[in-house]
Amino acid sequence: MKTLIRTVLAALVLTGGAFAQAPQPAGVPLKLIVPFTAGTGIDIVARTVGPRLSQRLNRPVVVENRTGASGNIGTEAVVRAPADGNTLLVSVNTLVMNRSLYTHLPFDPVKDLVPVSLTSWGQLILVAPPTAGFKTAQDLVAAAKARPGRLNYASPGVGTPHHLSMELFKQTAGVFLTHIPYRGTSQAVTDLLGGQVDAMFLPIHVALPHVKSGKLVALGIGSDKRHPLLPDVPTLAEAKAGNVNVDMWYGIFAPPGTPADEVARLSQELKDILAAPEVRATFQNQGMDPAWSSPQQFQRLVASDAERWAGVVRTANIKAD
Repeated sequence: MKTLIRTVLAALVLTGGAFAQAPQPAGVPLKLIVPFTAGTGIDIVARTVGPRLSQRLNRPVVVENRTGASGNIGTEAVVRAPADGNTLLVSVNTLVMNRSLYTHLPFDPVKDLVPVSLTSWGQLILVAPPTAGFKTAQDLVAAAKARPGRLNYASPGVGTPHHLSMELFKQTAGVFLTHIPYRGTSQAVTDLLGGQVDAMFLPIHVALPHVKSGKLVALGIGSDKRHPLLPDVPTLAEAKAGNVNVDMWYGIFAPPGTPADEVARLSQELKDILAAPEVRATFQNQGMDPAWSSPQQFQRLVASDAERWAGVVRTANIKAD
């Protein structure tokens, strides 16, 4: 009996390290679902974080753009995915806007996903073509008050952050501009540059080249602070042109039912990744600021932001379906 016990103990000692360092399923890729097209801020987040997550988890990580329905198709794919640690969603605050915009969603984007971590913040700036004649946000407000409904603005579509940000601007500045929704950002920006539309909210990384070249005028930033890439552009509050803080959060979610310990582990890995200087530089060059949060902090942010945008949607009576 003593010999048997010694044999078992020896085996446990020899294999203990293997149990403690059980390899990840190296042949099974972790999918990062991006519910929008390549080149968007969300896509940049996924393709920056993905390779580093792969190194830390010792398994392949692939980015999959699953687009459509303002992000709802890709989101639903993650909601329906098994909680086996093989699928994550990389999203933006459009996620919570959709909760109020689409009344017949087959899922609740707030309750049916597990927040893992915030990854970054992005800012939107209000821009206009030089032909519109606006030098400041106050110029736009004054013109809109003098000609209600005669001025227009573009967005990549109903319910996008660009759209709802302008609706919040209209509500807080007390003006009315006519909404011209496009099917995507590219054509909207083309017509903005051509002077066919009078104004638009754009992410900094999209607007910056055109502002630097003089093809667009930056009227104000929809944030509570100025941005280092455009330090001379005031916030809209500083410009006394509405109370508009429309900072966009980006973050990562897991399917419902994902174990809390797995969520916590992923969140900690992301915290270390987001602290890396090269990740910070990549994000900041795109007008985004890296930011980590615990799953619980991220959950509170998601819930409160859903309520905030629900109020904007109700006031403007916006429907996307």
